[in-house]
Amino acid sequence: MIMRVFQVTTQPGMAAEFSDFFHNTAIPLMKSTDGIVSVLPGAARAESPDEFCFVMVWRDLDALKAFVGEDYESPHIHPDEARLVAARSIRHYELVEG
Repeated sequence: MIMRVFQVTTQPGMAAEFSDFFHNTAIPLMKSTDGIVSVLPGAARAESPDEFCFVMVWRDLDALKAFVGEDYESPHIHPDEARLVAARSIRHYELVEG
């Protein structure tokens, strides 16, 4: 299984609007996506008020590519969130079960 860690930093002053998008669009979308085994959304905290993340566990690389395309190593974002995001990053790991 593939663990995908996606992090976003919002534009200054956009954290509240991004939070609404995150909770009402992004989380439901990811939880309903075929091929995802687990979704762990992380919302902003007082010490990092502009940062959000997802840790997603995908069944396999083919399932991940079916969702994001062949360029799975790029941090894709939903068109509705593009103007809210200042920076984004993506990392992939093999899930270690234990």
